[in-house]
Amino acid sequence: MTNKIKLKKGDEVIVISGKDKGKTGKISLIKPQVNKAIVAGINKVKKNQKPDKNQAGGIIEKEMPIHISNLAYYDRSLKKGIRTGFKFNNDNNKIRINKQTKKEI
Repeated sequence: MTNKIKLKKGDEVIVISGKDKGKTGKISLIKPQVNKAIVAGINKVKKNQKPDKNQAGGIIEKEMPIHISNLAYYDRSLKKGIRTGFKFNNDNNKIRINKQTKKEI
C-alpha cells in the first residue's frame, strides 16, 4: 500500500536522516510505488559500467533513490525543512501550504 506523497518533481528538499543529512537538492524523479525519490546530487554511488557499443566502460557516479520519509520540503526563507499540508483557496483550487506559517508554497 502506498501513502500519499506530498512532494513533487522539482521541489527543493533537505535530507533529514542518512549519510547525506543536511544536504539539499531538487527532486528529479518520484517513484510512488516504492515511496522513493531521486534527488539531484544526493545519495550518489559509484558503479562499475561495462563497455558496450554506445558508451565506454569505467566507474560512473549515479544518484540512487532515497526514501520519502528521509526528505522534507526545504523553505529558503526559514532555511530549514518544513511540513506541508493542503488547503482550498477562494476559487476551490487545492493549494499546498507551509503548516508552520500557513503561507502558500
